[in-house]
Amino acid sequence: MKLNDVAVRKAKPEAKSYKIADGGGMYLEVMPNGSKYWRFKYRFGGKEKRLAFGVYPDVSLSLARQRRDDARKLLANDVDPGVVKQQSKRAGKENAANSFEAIAREWFAKFSPQWAPSHADKIISRLENDVFPWIGNKPIADITPPQLLAVIRRTESRGALDTAHRVKQNCGQVFRYAVATGRAERDPSQDLKDAIPSTRKNHFASITDPAQVGELLRAIQGFRGTFVVQCALRLAPMLFVRPGELRRAEWKDIDFDKPEWRYFVTKTKTEHSVPLAHQAVAILRELEALTGAGQYVFPGRDPKKPMSDAAINAALRRMGYDTKTEITGHGFRAMARTILAEELHQKPEVIEHQLAHKVPDVLGAAYNRTKFLKERREMMQLWANYLDQVKAGPEAVPVTE
Repeated sequence: MKLNDVAVRKAKPEAKSYKIADGGGMYLEVMPNGSKYWRFKYRFGGKEKRLAFGVYPDVSLSLARQRRDDARKLLANDVDPGVVKQQSKRAGKENAANSFEAIAREWFAKFSPQWAPSHADKIISRLENDVFPWIGNKPIADITPPQLLAVIRRTESRGALDTAHRVKQNCGQVFRYAVATGRAERDPSQDLKDAIPSTRKNHFASITDPAQVGELLRAIQGFRGTFVVQCALRLAPMLFVRPGELRRAEWKDIDFDKPEWRYFVTKTKTEHSVPLAHQAVAILRELEALTGAGQYVFPGRDPKKPMSDAAINAALRRMGYDTKTEITGHGFRAMARTILAEELHQKPEVIEHQLAHKVPDVLGAAYNRTKFLKERREMMQLWANYLDQVKAGPEAVPVTE
């Protein structure tokens, strides 16, 4: 006689466990503690076997019968349902280990020690709030571009376009890590290049908020790359010259007595002077011990050539920054130009001369290397002091000349 819902619900525990048959090999086993288990008894390969279908009431009578029917269909095709269940369980564990969230947390644990703590907090919060609830439990290899786009558009739809771009960037980093470690074939974020409205205008990505500048400088301080690249990174915001000018700097142009760095600007076809704050001199003196016998301040793998033009941006990416939307090597110029004017109240013409921009004066001169030199020396020291302050954080003493 088959069971019904009332009979299952009213089955009372006894001193010993007992079984109530439902037919087709399935029965309900009632335990002394009142628990009720669905079981399926079958024979395969000449051996009697049992298969568990779950616990009542989590698994209803109708669901248990459906699982029994599925198992009997497998038996009819000479397939052991117990083996199928074990394989499915193993696959589930593998999928959980290779889920987007599991791999994202593994990626974060590996790379976040290189980032400023506040930067790391933003990334993991972004993933936990805007990504994991939607695709966190999906096998990373199965996530498609449309599924990823749906996640990003949820963020975009609440008006957080900048965050949406950062979500895409962080997801891309996780996918590329999965590809590198053999858990995925490709990065679907690459297919979404033009699927989200751009936040960029016709200028290089830059950071101009003082607190975020401090985070960036702390990340640079903790950068674990080569000493040459680390020194270039430390000097890039301090000197805010064009990236190509920095990487091609030569020791013959550094005058520690002035102290000053003079070189020819190919873009404007002019001679340029960069006054060196004492912080810049200290970095260069450290580097001089390593590369001072050669031509270039920042030599590449081949010491007869300067370091790669991609070195600074590659280092920024390693620190977790998006060089398309957050900061680029060229963006240090916009950072300095904005903050020197808005926070440190420096004169625009002094800033423009230090940027080596052509600024015609009343006499018609497009650029004069020595003009505002005294003011620029003071400004460059003030700027270096300011960077030290924001790097130290809000508890630091106010910036002074």
